[in-house]
Amino acid sequence: MSDRAPALSPSRAADFKQCPLLYRYRAIDRMPEPPSAAATLGTLVHAVLEDLFELPAPSRTEAAALEMVLPRWLGMLQERPELATLHQSEAAEAQWLGDARERVRTYFELENPTRIEPDGRELLVEVQLEDGPLLRGIIDRVDVAADGSLRIIDYKSGRSPAPRYSGAAKFQMKFYALVIERLRERRPALTRLLYLRDGVHIDLRPSDEDMAAVEHEVRELWREITDAAHTGTFRPKRSKLCGWCSFQSLCPEFGGASPALNADAVEAAIGVRPVAQSH
Repeated sequence: MSDRAPALSPSRAADFKQCPLLYRYRAIDRMPEPPSAAATLGTLVHAVLEDLFELPAPSRTEAAALEMVLPRWLGMLQERPELATLHQSEAAEAQWLGDARERVRTYFELENPTRIEPDGRELLVEVQLEDGPLLRGIIDRVDVAADGSLRIIDYKSGRSPAPRYSGAAKFQMKFYALVIERLRERRPALTRLLYLRDGVHIDLRPSDEDMAAVEHEVRELWREITDAAHTGTFRPKRSKLCGWCSFQSLCPEFGGASPALNADAVEAAIGVRPVAQSH
């Protein structure tokens, strides 16, 4: 069990908004999930782009980045042999690696990494809201411009969403802007999402209204989470996303049954002990 303090991250916030039971299985029960080809591709591309900035600026070329893809993938396989089950054949694996290389090529259409010196990469950030939750996340990249202004950059290996589906990504960037503002006492001038499947970037310049709104949202969301923890009730919420859920066999909406809730796990993850199981 983790000894880290209970916290709210953008991904777990998205889980709870999508389905409180999904949140429970991931954040409290920490149930294992089979590897996903799409998620693993994103991990691979993120790792290559992180490695790219280890090189001297003049060496950060597209060719150099493409050369990193296969060694990085082999390293991931060595660390997690179960990833070998993602592909049914060598041809399928080769096509998947080709997709990863296409994402890397698209990155170079969006930025010139020889002109960027990140202030932080894969940056773990935490900030405690007064009378609220601890906020935690990992930011892909933080840049500091020549004038001292801060920029938050996030890589997305998928396609850019239609405007009506862009809320989750924008919430993530406002969340990070709030955390960085509290940590550095300066608001980021820009947050940018780079979508590496279709080469689209989405910019957000956080305003006073954005910061107030996202702080209110995370406080309300944490209140809902702690209420669910207090009662020990994390209800399933059926949606179109259920088809991609790893936990359908354990979901009452699909005829399954949830395992008994572990009060110690709830307290470790959220800092609240279910009242029915308190001593």
